[in-house]
Amino acid sequence: MKQRVLGRTGISVTELCFGALPMGPRQKNLNLVECTDLVAFALQKGINFIDTAQMYETYLPIRKAMEKTGIRPVIASKSTASSYEGMEEAILEALSKLNISSIDIFLLHAARVDEKVFENRAGAFQCLKDYKQRGKIKAIGISTHNVNVVSLAAKMEDIDIIFPLLNKSGIGVLAGTIDDMKESIKEGYDAGKGIYLMKVLGGGNLIDEYCESVNFARNIGNYHSIAMGMVSREEIEFNINFFEGNYDPERVPTIKGYTKRYQVFEDLCIGCKSCTKICPNFAIDFDDVKKKAFINTNRCLTCGYCTSACKEFAIRMI
Repeated sequence: MKQRVLGRTGISVTELCFGALPMGPRQKNLNLVECTDLVAFALQKGINFIDTAQMYETYLPIRKAMEKTGIRPVIASKSTASSYEGMEEAILEALSKLNISSIDIFLLHAARVDEKVFENRAGAFQCLKDYKQRGKIKAIGISTHNVNVVSLAAKMEDIDIIFPLLNKSGIGVLAGTIDDMKESIKEGYDAGKGIYLMKVLGGGNLIDEYCESVNFARNIGNYHSIAMGMVSREEIEFNINFFEGNYDPERVPTIKGYTKRYQVFEDLCIGCKSCTKICPNFAIDFDDVKKKAFINTNRCLTCGYCTSACKEFAIRMI
């Protein structure tokens, strides 16, 4: 696959990035062998960029895929840590579990946080800067759904990478419209930031409009890569072929009809509201009469972040 350099970082990546969230325990929950095989297949097919996170719990299969193939891809990870100590722990965990001496990209994982994120997580951001200076991280930045955060990050010299949400329906975009997000992304791109996009299929909600949705994202022009979650060899092959322009239109229906959704099981929910605090798209509401949480499917991005917050295992993908 053709590669592009992420802004001024010098890091060269394929336009298609392997999103490691869906294969892990937050979503599909494939076993270790299946995950390893999937990542290895993607690497062997030419994808050189993997997006993961501390929360995704997918470091081990990525490590094993590297060992299996002998291929060292560009790896981006992120953490929701707000303190220096928490971020340091997250960085060291990534280095250890991936068995690497340095990581290419590490981001503040701040999907729903507003532009005060750099103030509220000053300790964590300082840690990223320190570890970059030590050579343990090559590029740092932020993962966000918020238009204003993208615009602010575009102006910050310390930011190398911006990982914003964008899709043709505006699902998940916070603090602005689709056009606002496109403009903020352009600001970052023009400022020399590495830009890779997330949720171009709206967390799976736009899967039946695959071609239109991916082409919408690609046509904005101001980006270097697009992260897409893939949970089968067939998906990997189809996505690669689509991005390379030699896909078979007759095969598009094979990915249609794929749906996923999350549900709160009321008999297990204790009403602690932990899930409502972590949902990046404010898609979990609370029934004050029943004292139970419930998911608003019209806003849900099916990211599965809520499952990590629920200690009662009351939220399941069905």
